[in-house]
Amino acid sequence: MKAGYLECERRWTFWLLIFVAGWYGAYTFALRGGVFCNAQTANVVLFAMALGRRQWLSAAYLLLPISAYLFGSFLSEWMGKGVKRLNFLRWDTLLVALEMGMVVFLALMPASWPDQICQVTLNFTCAMQFNTYRQMEGVPAATTFVTNHIRQIGANLAKLTRHPEDRALRRRVKAHTSLLLCFAAGAVISTVACGAFAYVSLLGALIPLAAVLIRLIHADLFGERGQLDLVPGGH
Repeated sequence: MKAGYLECERRWTFWLLIFVAGWYGAYTFALRGGVFCNAQTANVVLFAMALGRRQWLSAAYLLLPISAYLFGSFLSEWMGKGVKRLNFLRWDTLLVALEMGMVVFLALMPASWPDQICQVTLNFTCAMQFNTYRQMEGVPAATTFVTNHIRQIGANLAKLTRHPEDRALRRRVKAHTSLLLCFAAGAVISTVACGAFAYVSLLGALIPLAAVLIRLIHADLFGERGQLDLVPGGH
């Protein structure tokens, strides 16, 4: 382990995962209902507005993605503890494998199927990933959305104006900026792929996910073998 960090905490892992999150966001907005499925703030606002307008069916429908996100968070937390008993692979590794299976299913799903299947599935997937990957080499970070990264960049830049010699602040600015750029790059490439390959363009997300999975499996079986009890930062 470099500098005491597990492979699942390394920068390259977070860069690739948030790149994939950008891919998801562009994909669902362009092809699957014009929505973003990486977070739930907008859905909660729409749910509250539906209640205020007495649109009960719309409110009930919005409970689906919100509940999927809630269940994804619950399941990832529960599985993260239970998988340790296998003494084989980390939950962080198994999650990426599961995510790849979901990507294949969604990419090959008939275009005539309801967009909500794709939306809810990605809600569930992003929730599990968000709850599992929490710190990038000691810096609290998300792999599914960038709102906090933008806030952290602004806040830490303000602190740097007062303490320009602080290396820790510079490191945080670089970390959050790199994640923001990776997310944007994923969305750009996904947009181009959607225009060229339509629904199956989601299969392109398998390339970065496969790179993450291979490195994590190698770490679990060799580099970090016997260290399954070590807890990733933020947990």
